[in-house]
Amino acid sequence: MTNRPAAGPVPPPGCPAHAGPAEAAGGTGHSAAVPMYSPEFAADPHGTYARMRATHGPIAPVELTPGVYASLVTSYPLGLEILRDTERFAKDPRGWQAMQDGTVGPDNPVAPMMMYRPNALFSDGEAHARLRGAITDSLDRVDPHALSEYVERSAETLIDAFASRGEADLITEYASVLPLLVFNQLFGARPADGPKLVETMMKLFDSGEEAAAANDELLHWISGLLADKRRKLSADVTSWLIAHPSQLTDDELMQQMILLMAAGTDPQQNLIANALRLLLSDDRFAGELSGGSMPVEDALDEVLWNDPPMANYGTRFPRYDCDVAGVRLRKGEPVLISYAAANHEAAMASERRSGNRAHLAWSAGAHRCPAERPARVIASVAIERLLDRLPDMELAVPVERLTWRTGPFARALAALPVRFPAQAVAVNEPFAASVSEPVRFDETSGVSQWNPVPSSSTPPAATSPERQPESPQAARRRLLSFLTAWWRGQ
Repeated sequence: MTNRPAAGPVPPPGCPAHAGPAEAAGGTGHSAAVPMYSPEFAADPHGTYARMRATHGPIAPVELTPGVYASLVTSYPLGLEILRDTERFAKDPRGWQAMQDGTVGPDNPVAPMMMYRPNALFSDGEAHARLRGAITDSLDRVDPHALSEYVERSAETLIDAFASRGEADLITEYASVLPLLVFNQLFGARPADGPKLVETMMKLFDSGEEAAAANDELLHWISGLLADKRRKLSADVTSWLIAHPSQLTDDELMQQMILLMAAGTDPQQNLIANALRLLLSDDRFAGELSGGSMPVEDALDEVLWNDPPMANYGTRFPRYDCDVAGVRLRKGEPVLISYAAANHEAAMASERRSGNRAHLAWSAGAHRCPAERPARVIASVAIERLLDRLPDMELAVPVERLTWRTGPFARALAALPVRFPAQAVAVNEPFAASVSEPVRFDETSGVSQWNPVPSSSTPPAATSPERQPESPQAARRRLLSFLTAWWRGQ
């Protein structure tokens, strides 16, 4: 058994005994920490990673948000080592020193992404194995062909909302909404709940005055869904979680569903949007579109190597003071893995990235993302359907003028405005009515036979005159109005 230093008394905040990552490395203290929340970092993260390596080596002191410090691993081999090392590093953040002593409070901007929740992401050992087993087994029962058909059907609905205008913001009107419609179906909710779920999640993502009420609405929605499914199981992820041999409690079920939704919405949006940006701006990909070839899978791999949706995450907490790559990491001080920096380092050393999926975008080790397969299905079908419907689509602004959201974790565009020849959109059947009733729950087959009916695309109309991209708020209001009218048959 390894001898670990005994935990001593906790010094008060501000005491010199509070050695942050830079002090632990023998550096100059917090003054050496690189801020990861500035527009400059968002605009050129790879330049920042290169400077980190040159100054600090493979582990750099960083500031995630003002006053919250961590160590960032920018090396692929070292990142892989830490992600797989469950003996020295814990995923459970209840040992996070700064949160224990009150230096970081639960209302801190980065706390929701790092503080403990009773779900598979923030658990270790047997607790993690039990919760993850329920999630993995349930996701494995999703029929990828049915999922693909439903993504296509949802994509058609969203494209119809903006096709006649000749312009759109693919973030607010497509990439951020499609995963929510798919999750509405994956969870076995009523199709008519889709627009409300979209509205609720948009309020949460905006983090505005309505966010608290939206959080309550989401919890109420999940609670009601669980109650409905306990009365009548069907072929959906919620029912499979309920029926799983691990016998999750209602609170555990709710927490795993929130985890799935959080992990499958914003990161999925970023994967779709970042790949679309690449396909519409990079000659290696855009040049092939006019020839009828859509190298979507190659574009996804390129994004996962260089601009992964979660650029810096994989948070770990040393279980005891330890030396890693010549750096002293202190017990309870967060260590993040830069998937983006590590991948880029490995990609630059490789002669071939196309088809190579050895990147860390899905993490590694015991906490590797269990939803890689459905995530790729959703992204690839969403992109292919959009490019098929709007083959002459182009960016409405030069690619260098696109802006990125600030923050330490995600690689996310703030907007993705496009223009294209406008299409005449036929009036189709209501969205809710077009999805068949759930089939009877089958405990043996484990196949979800949603059997949605894809709609056909409509012929192009005359090209609309060029207009300025509208605001994200206006686009969201119009999209929600369209979705609500769609399922009502109006």
